[in-house]
Order: sequence, then C-alpha cells, then structure tokens
Amino acid sequence: MTYLAKPKFRHPELPRNALGFTRRDYEGSVSTLCAGCGHDSISAAIIQACYELALPPHRIAKLSGIGCSSKTPTYFLGSSHGFNSVHGRMPSVLTGANMANRDLIYLGVSGDGDSASIGLGQFAHAIRRAVNMTYIVENNGVYGLTKGQFSATSDKGSKSKKGVVNSDEPIDMIGMALQLGATYVGRSFSGDKAQLVPLIKGALLHPGAAFIDCVSPCVAFNNHEGSTKSFDYVRAHNEAVNFLDVITPRAEITTDYAPGEMVDVRQHDGSIIRLKKVAEDYDPTDRIKVMNFLQEQQAKGEVVTGLLFVDPEPQDLHGALATVTAPLNELGDGDLCPGAAEIDKINAGLR
Repeated sequence: MTYLAKPKFRHPELPRNALGFTRRDYEGSVSTLCAGCGHDSISAAIIQACYELALPPHRIAKLSGIGCSSKTPTYFLGSSHGFNSVHGRMPSVLTGANMANRDLIYLGVSGDGDSASIGLGQFAHAIRRAVNMTYIVENNGVYGLTKGQFSATSDKGSKSKKGVVNSDEPIDMIGMALQLGATYVGRSFSGDKAQLVPLIKGALLHPGAAFIDCVSPCVAFNNHEGSTKSFDYVRAHNEAVNFLDVITPRAEITTDYAPGEMVDVRQHDGSIIRLKKVAEDYDPTDRIKVMNFLQEQQAKGEVVTGLLFVDPEPQDLHGALATVTAPLNELGDGDLCPGAAEIDKINAGLR
C-alpha cells in the first residue's frame, strides 16, 4: 500500500502552540479514504485536540486494529509512536504497552466492526480493567472494506444501500462502556467539530478509561435515506446534552450563576469564555441515571451526544495493581532480580 507524503514546505508564520509546534506538526500522510469520509473529520479533530493541548508528539502512542477506521492513524500524528495490530486485538496490545510504560499517552482508534464484533471481548476487558487510555470507535454501522454489510452496531430496522432491512438488535457500545466501568464516556458526530474536539481533549487528559463513540457516516455504503448512521439522520436526531470546553490544569477559575443565565469568564490567556447553564436536570456523574436517560432517548430514535458520563475520581489499572512508576525498559538488574532473600519471603507467604 502506498501513502502520499505531504509537502514539507509551509507558511513561515503559521500559529504555534506552547511547545512551538504548528498544527502541521501533528498531521500525518495524505488520506486514501473516500472523499467525504467521516473518519477524516475525526482525524482532523484529533490533530486539532493534540495541537491545542500542546501535547509532545513523541509522548503519544496511537494503536489500531483492522478496517477503514484503523487505517486513520496513518493520517494523523506522523511523529508519534504507532502500532497497527491484527483484527480486534488493539485493546490487548494497548494494555500491554501501557503496563510497560505509563509515561506515554495512549490513543486507541477502532471501528464498529473491529471493536463490536471480532474484538468485543478485547474491548470489554480493556474497559473493565480501567486501562488509562482514550478509546475512540469510529462508528459507521457498516463494513466499508468488504462492500457494505451491516455491522454489529447497525440499528434494527436500518436499511442498507441495496434496500435490505437489518433484523438484528444492535450492540450499544456506550451502554457497554458504562456497565463495564468506563470513567469518561462520550458520543459525538464526525460532522460536529465544535463538540468533538473538546470531547477528545477531555478524554486525553482523563486519568482513566475514556471511551468515545463517534458516529462517522460511510459515504460509499451507508449515507443514504433509511440509514440511521447517515449525515442527514444524525443531524436531524442529534440531541446534545451539554456544551463542552476543556481547560488544562492551572490555578482554579471559579464563577457562580443561576441556571439559564449567561456569564463571561476570563481565562488565563486573556480570552473570554461565555457560559450558559443548560440541561439543568442532566447529571453526567450519576452512572445509573445516565444509562436510563440514554435508553429513553434511544427508544425515541434520538442520538444523544456530548460528555455523557464522567467519574471525577477515577482509578486506572496501574493504581489497582500498584505497579512501578518507571517504564520497564528503564529498570536495572537489581529491580528485576531482587535476590534469593526476597524470593524466599514471597515463597514463605504462599505456604
């Protein structure tokens, strides 16, 4: 497979982030996906999120499986670590890499076929083990590489491009992520960059298992009338539960205003953020209420987007296992081989 490299030249006055990088420094190769594919919009959102957070590209590890979605890491973060695993096995590879080196920022990109079918068990165990990662599913409800069959997330009653009606119940990955204990859960739409970018930024900063289900229409096989994963359907049925923004850790900025009111808050860089309290009864920290709310809206045919759930005090797998803080490749012989006396103590404790 041939990938086209982007030209090296660029405008000398491109805006730079706090690290001195331009947005171009977070890009990858030229995309070979279909023109208009929603996956390319997600790639652009990832690039923008990493640029705005001023993340060092060499500290990011991007991993994927197989499928159109799993090709996309080639198109962003070209200077980051990358690993393209086999079909459905990205979560276990990510888990192993995370256990070996917690200093990296882990970004797993998958698809509805890669994660909801062959990789469903891998997805479930990575989430329930609270691996510190951002897990993005680019969900188009179809197998694009094999010409348009229904995937496991296709809604019951949805029509294929050839007019076939799906008779199977869909796998709800948001519902699974909530049940399995994910501490940051969101859904977005590839065509809503204003929502998707801060949602990704929040996930990258979250110290736990962060999962984002992103509806990403397949322009070749699943963007027609009758599809519930098409651009027109999602735009007509999109219900955003909150307005998102992300502020990186600094001195606390506080404000106080009533529901329905609007207030301007000055940020550390001098910019102004305008806040308005909406959806007063929506509590993203109550897992049970969130699950009930999503089921109610799903029954109405609505696609709920936004930050759906967040645990303000998450714990990741390293905390549960009390692992060492240093990457394993930095440990010396003394750390790896503590000696016969220590082994004797361990053996004595097992008798």
